[in-house]
Amino acid sequence: MDQGVTAKGERDALQTIQDVADELGMTTRAIRFYEDKGLLDPQRVGTMRVYSRREVARLQLILRGKRLGFSLREIKEFLDLYDADPLHLEQTKRLLARVNERVGALEAQREALDQTLGELRDIVGQCQARIAAAR
Repeated sequence: MDQGVTAKGERDALQTIQDVADELGMTTRAIRFYEDKGLLDPQRVGTMRVYSRREVARLQLILRGKRLGFSLREIKEFLDLYDADPLHLEQTKRLLARVNERVGALEAQREALDQTLGELRDIVGQCQARIAAAR
């Protein structure tokens, strides 16, 4: 294999923290935060952090987990299980349980929001009726 291609392939496989931040639309500070929490373990080249495709994929999973409302503790648990279980069966079971819990919590929130919206709409109607009657 051509040595230039190998070197380029290695460069493509490792990214700097700024490259990853730009790619994922986040700050380097946020990436360092996840590293400090033990969710990421980038390689070091001297004092520079370099991120493999694996670390970028983990970061994408972290961001997705946050977007779906999971705590950092839950996300770390999923990531740790992924590394420990080659068939990912235990991870899948726990993910299913947590997702079902999250769906239930969101449905309860939606019911509470619907109730609150109904009450607010009633108040709006009462206020509008009082204003109309006063004219």
